[in-house]
Amino acid sequence: MFRFAASVLVLLPFLAPAAAQTPPATTASPAQTATPAKPAAKKAAKPKAPAKPAEPATAGPCGVGVIAGTGDIFVVQKIGLTVFGNDYAEIPVSWGLDDLVFARARAAAGNTPVRRITYAKGALDSYYHPKSGLFRNQREELSNLIRQVAGNAGCERYLVVMRSEGQLDGTNQSLSGVGIFSRGVGLISYAYVFSYIGVTWVDGRTFEIMKCPAVTFEGVMKHMADNFVSNELLQKVDKSMFPETAADSANNTTLRDTTRDFLTKRLDKILPPYFAQ
Repeated sequence: MFRFAASVLVLLPFLAPAAAQTPPATTASPAQTATPAKPAAKKAAKPKAPAKPAEPATAGPCGVGVIAGTGDIFVVQKIGLTVFGNDYAEIPVSWGLDDLVFARARAAAGNTPVRRITYAKGALDSYYHPKSGLFRNQREELSNLIRQVAGNAGCERYLVVMRSEGQLDGTNQSLSGVGIFSRGVGLISYAYVFSYIGVTWVDGRTFEIMKCPAVTFEGVMKHMADNFVSNELLQKVDKSMFPETAADSANNTTLRDTTRDFLTKRLDKILPPYFAQ
């Protein structure tokens, strides 16, 4: 017994370090013992959409730069029996009037390369609403304005389509741009949509106003005859189409479609001669 105890005392110093070095047994956590989950199946990658080709209107050489300048403004005008019955309002609309102008210019251009010239909102306001003054050189104003709008486009020529103005026959009232007017009171009244649009050629190097195709004796006479026979600037519509308030016109889809159709006919008549030179 004494010998056994002595042997244990002799071996004890050697067993202690070994016990200290042996890591304690641990119980595996459920997360460690669970069957590893299968990796989620990867979704098939969607094929990338092909890159859109550059539009001809914004790339390559520029023969004609088109500046559509209606500003998407629609005019609502009342012409009363007296001056107190008159009213005039310009309503911004999202009818794509300037988009339509460019589309019809591109259609009229045929094989002539055209490019749409974009500009900042309000860039043409100074021309439409000039500061008061006794003398005004509109040709010079327009020339300088187109130079600013065109920037570095570098087109050979610029086709500028803007709102113009004319006097309504039998009145002292003028109509301008694209819009609708009513005349009269109550049952004795009627309504017309109108499209007073002016087209100007501008030299791309000097920005001088160029002669228009209609400025010939034959062209002027034909233009006067067309206006006299059909009054192509006006189209009579049902008077119920005239909005109760000017702001209501922006959401009137019937008025929108009628106006766009009438403007299309007008543009398809006046634009082709500019590309027939």
